[in-house]
Amino acid sequence: MKDSASILTPIPAHDSPALPTMAEWQAFRQAAELADRKGETLRIIEAAGLSIDLSAQPTSEAFTEASHALLRAREFKQMRRQLLEGGVVNHTEDRAAWHSMLREPSPTPEVAHERNRLLQFVQRADNERRWRHVLHIGIGGSDWGLRLTVAAFGYTGTWRDIRFVANIDGHAIEGGLSGLNPHETVVVIASKSFTTAETLENAQRAIEWLRAAGVKHPERQLVAVTARPTIARKFGVPKDQIFPFWDWVGGRFSFWSSVCVSTALTVGTDVMAGMLAGAHAMDEHFRTAPINRNAPVQLALAGVANRSVLGFSSLNISVYDSRLFHLVPYLQQLEMESLGKSVTLAGEPVGVPTGPAVWGMPGTDAQHTFFQWLHQGDGAAVDFIICQQADHRWPDHHQQLIANCLAQREALLRGKSYEDVLAEMDKNTDPDYAKWLAKHKVYPGGRPSSLIVLPRLSPYTLGALIALYEHKVFVQALIWGINPFDQWGVELGKTLTSRIRKDWQNMADGKTVTRMSHDASTQHWLQRFAPSISRENS
Repeated sequence: MKDSASILTPIPAHDSPALPTMAEWQAFRQAAELADRKGETLRIIEAAGLSIDLSAQPTSEAFTEASHALLRAREFKQMRRQLLEGGVVNHTEDRAAWHSMLREPSPTPEVAHERNRLLQFVQRADNERRWRHVLHIGIGGSDWGLRLTVAAFGYTGTWRDIRFVANIDGHAIEGGLSGLNPHETVVVIASKSFTTAETLENAQRAIEWLRAAGVKHPERQLVAVTARPTIARKFGVPKDQIFPFWDWVGGRFSFWSSVCVSTALTVGTDVMAGMLAGAHAMDEHFRTAPINRNAPVQLALAGVANRSVLGFSSLNISVYDSRLFHLVPYLQQLEMESLGKSVTLAGEPVGVPTGPAVWGMPGTDAQHTFFQWLHQGDGAAVDFIICQQADHRWPDHHQQLIANCLAQREALLRGKSYEDVLAEMDKNTDPDYAKWLAKHKVYPGGRPSSLIVLPRLSPYTLGALIALYEHKVFVQALIWGINPFDQWGVELGKTLTSRIRKDWQNMADGKTVTRMSHDASTQHWLQRFAPSISRENS
């Protein structure tokens, strides 16, 4: 493929000033502080089949004007073009982040070729009724999107079952293999670099399991998805069962690539086609919609205001559809790995709080778990996500679900004053007791939230929803002046893991380790665990 960096002239990455120094930021900050947060103005954006209600987010004419000025100062339109047309936007790694190309109806020849290879592979497996089980081995971006899709569209069961193995904990691979027929299992190994320690270790155990069961040619039951096909081939995966993607596909955006082979084997190629179509529709909305009606942009502006101005340190994802329970960890990785940065592209401190902590669970379980804290504790910004139509046969359940979702959002927005609580107390209640008890029943209100409504859960709407968040994250990063496409913060832990394992190996070999470059606590536990490690390896 032609080097995407040469498609557009790169926009200089190091010239963007830090936010606190910008007059446009000061105007945005002041407007956000003064903006209406009472939900009196109805603000609903229709985007790629989704309805996004921003009525409970900061809004005012001044906020709108300041938002436009801030986006202009950050060269939003130019950077959006860079993103969507394959220019360099991942500046610290000098490459594009062109995942939108993977869902183009008419992609580049290389993308089209790999898409067709995958479809033919799955269709051939289906026609031949090959493999009853899929063992998918991957972690992070090579795992969460697949879990999400299978849970969303395979929750009533499919003719192939699937197991996911991500964690290096031996219980994960043991549980993943338990009960499977080795002769009817295909092992999918997904790793962009094909050097991911957890993935390769688990893959080795799966291959040993196949051999131990008498599978004569275990390599025939291996599939690899990677940006390093040569390494996968050396690992032993047959060439025609290696599905490559490209360096310009970030790990947490790789779901749209051949990584979805496990999903296609389990819930079907039609599901993946629908998700690609929905995501592309959101790409086009993001590309063409005016700023005031651009859903990813408006969600991003609200997110920046909530985090960097209003002081909400976290974003709660309350999904009122139990099929989407994996959406929370998927968005945790997308947002926290992308926005968990405190240094600008110029190498200077951002100067304001950036990416929020992302957390949550499906409603109504969430209401009985942490909504007390949302209502009367420090609180968080909340994204409520719900489907207007259900796919089950119990309408009363869905009515209650929707009512709960709307009620919780209204309570977070409106709150309840001390005077209102006191007025509702039983008139026969002792006045002093009533005044005391009323203080415990006050709801501060004014908590920001967005309501995202899917007409129903379909591959198309789920694809659009994921792309909505992807573009929102991009705009937030642009405003903060950070790179959302690298993840240097995870590298130090990997290096230290290797060092600790090397120290253990030296101990096992009888070598004297006279000086360990660890802190006192780590050194204590390294030495304390060493005998156990030696016994396990003997």
